[in-house]
Amino acid sequence: MADHLSPQQRHNIMSSIHASSTKPELKLRKALWKRGFRYRINDKRLPGTPDIVLPKYRSVVFIHGCFWHGHKNCPVYVVPKTNTEYWVNKVARNQERDENVWRQLEAKGWYVIIVWECELEKKRFDSTISRVETEIIENGREHQRHKEERRQIRQQHLLERREQKKRQDLLLSEIEPAKNLHLLQK
Repeated sequence: MADHLSPQQRHNIMSSIHASSTKPELKLRKALWKRGFRYRINDKRLPGTPDIVLPKYRSVVFIHGCFWHGHKNCPVYVVPKTNTEYWVNKVARNQERDENVWRQLEAKGWYVIIVWECELEKKRFDSTISRVETEIIENGREHQRHKEERRQIRQQHLLERREQKKRQDLLLSEIEPAKNLHLLQK
């Protein structure tokens, strides 16, 4: 089946698709802001330039287009009948890149939340926002638990080093008089 659009028409349509501040992103950002979440957008310092970054909760949110990221079992994700091999490979590369970015972020201690474009449709919007809010809050709690554990480990290590220093000082204080006595006997 041939494309019903001319190459120029197809180019115009494809070039009008933006990578950031899309309608789904704006909708989610507005809802999170109303719920009191403060965030950064498209932070280039992080792998994958996440759509929303919530440093306080150590969370990042990616809003994925169902077509571009191959949302399985979604009616929006339909492989085009023309140039099928190209589109299958394109979506597969996107998914591979996504997984690589998620691994990098998680290795840096960030929690990754994925929101699909279809989840922001009117009938699913409220449940999606509730899910995202719950995940963000839980991620923040988990981050605080990890911070507290690391603080306790550092505190324990510091106490152990102090005890070790006291034992060394005590041992040296016992050795020093014996050493001096030995020198006097010569």
